[in-house]
Amino acid sequence: MQTTDPRKSEIASYVNVDGVSREEIASLLMLPPDTSMGDYALPCFRFAKTLRKAPALIAEELKKDILSRPNPFAAVEAVNGYLNFKFDRAAEAGKVLSDVLKRGAEYGSSDEGAGKTVCIDYSSINIAKPFHIGHLSSTVIGAALYRMYRKRGYNPVGINHLGDWGTQFGKLIVAYKRWGDEEKLKKGGVTYLTEIYVRFHTEAEEDPALEDEARAWFKRIEDGDKEALRLYDLFKSLTLEEVGKVYKRLGIEFDSYNGEAFYNDKMAPVIERLEALNLITVSDGAKIVDLKEWGMSPCLLVKADGATLYATRDLAAAFYRKRTYDFYKSLYVVAYQQNLHFKQLFKVIELMGEEWYRDLVHVPFGMVSLEDGTMSTRKGKVVWLKDVLDKAVEKAALVIREKNENLVNAEAVSEMVGVGSVVFFALSNNRIKDITFSYDKVLNFDGETAPYVQYTNARAVSLLKKAGDLGEMFKEPLTETELKGLEGKEGEELVSLLSRFGQTVSEALEKYEPSVVTRYAIELAKAFNRYYLTTRILNGEPSVRRARIALVYAVHTVLEEALRLIGVKAPEEM
Repeated sequence: MQTTDPRKSEIASYVNVDGVSREEIASLLMLPPDTSMGDYALPCFRFAKTLRKAPALIAEELKKDILSRPNPFAAVEAVNGYLNFKFDRAAEAGKVLSDVLKRGAEYGSSDEGAGKTVCIDYSSINIAKPFHIGHLSSTVIGAALYRMYRKRGYNPVGINHLGDWGTQFGKLIVAYKRWGDEEKLKKGGVTYLTEIYVRFHTEAEEDPALEDEARAWFKRIEDGDKEALRLYDLFKSLTLEEVGKVYKRLGIEFDSYNGEAFYNDKMAPVIERLEALNLITVSDGAKIVDLKEWGMSPCLLVKADGATLYATRDLAAAFYRKRTYDFYKSLYVVAYQQNLHFKQLFKVIELMGEEWYRDLVHVPFGMVSLEDGTMSTRKGKVVWLKDVLDKAVEKAALVIREKNENLVNAEAVSEMVGVGSVVFFALSNNRIKDITFSYDKVLNFDGETAPYVQYTNARAVSLLKKAGDLGEMFKEPLTETELKGLEGKEGEELVSLLSRFGQTVSEALEKYEPSVVTRYAIELAKAFNRYYLTTRILNGEPSVRRARIALVYAVHTVLEEALRLIGVKAPEEM
């Protein structure tokens, strides 16, 4: 997906450089560090070698050429090899505010993705295992991308590819049969299953025969044994019930819960086709696709004992999704440790002659570890996501009570702030970075955090409530005189940021990087607080009051929507 800022395209259409396309010029345009320098800047250093001229001279000549013709710019300036463009600030403000007042939360939406389906495989929790902090990144990154695709007109399909198959279920059945207690299971749920799963591995170190017993029970699941399936279904329903509560707190829903088990009867046709194409090689009894020519280890599809693997199911899933959804893109939001797995998967599909292998995208992210090391379900060393959320909400409640002991709905606000702080933390840095989980970082209520942005939005809401009936106030469009009241560094910076909201969402999608929107929300909140401290809004001159209130409304609308896109709720009061 390639999208271009409409303003960049507009500017590029007025810049003539021999041998350089409009598209390349648009790609070179950048945002100046200070809005007083202009709205956009074109560095001319790239043209010096081709044109055999100094960048400063090129900028000056381009400026003269543009100003010699009718153009939409308030100013075009050549400064130190840069060509700076300024649009009419009042006209720009009028356009942005009119659009926000008219569209509300729909501001920033577009139909750029109309008719295009994007499958997003994310979260992908394991049945009968804890929904721990390690699942946080996949879950919130995928959900944020889902909302952003919807915002820009695509049809996203959220898929929770459940880990609901494998010998771990045989191990659990053995553990439950030997040490299980039905009452404790009902009371403890997945926590209890984790305890007996850990015990299985401890006992198996002393008694390896337990592993054989586990494999036998898993074979009974595969064969449709009544008792094996009863316990398998019990463990699965308990898990989905518990994780459903966490998903609800995070505001996340899925369109499909088709997991590994769903593809059991869909693997054989893929293997048969690979064999028909002579892509399968038998090595020590196992079926592989040899990828040595492409610098990769073999893609193992069927073990010597006939067992299938993740790759086999993922191949079947890819073909199923293409048939079912005819996707434009199919994303896999999975940790970077699986880079090789997805390279192999996509290469096999390419070798099968499927052109849509180009539409498969692995969206990797860094790992979450504890301050004292990595997590392991087998060793019982995990941090449950539910516990993290609970502790964050508890901390939020204490801070909120200190700031506003008379706050109405304090419990609901604490939930929004606490859960929001965890989500915001996970999406505040580039997704590929490893995260060392620490309560101090997650629950830090100072600086570039969810509570800071949420509080800024609540401040804007408070101003709007005091302003009066907005519907009545904005029956008539804002005049040029009123819009002049937004001139000045702080007001112009806000208008400039607001104008870029839709493009910011598209940029996040181009990079599969929700943190682009998270950082945008922080910058908008900072800019608004600077404006709030330097500008008389409610008690300003009558000639500018309406425009300033409209600007506050626009900031509130966009902040709230930016937070919604990343999965953070915005309380009206804090």
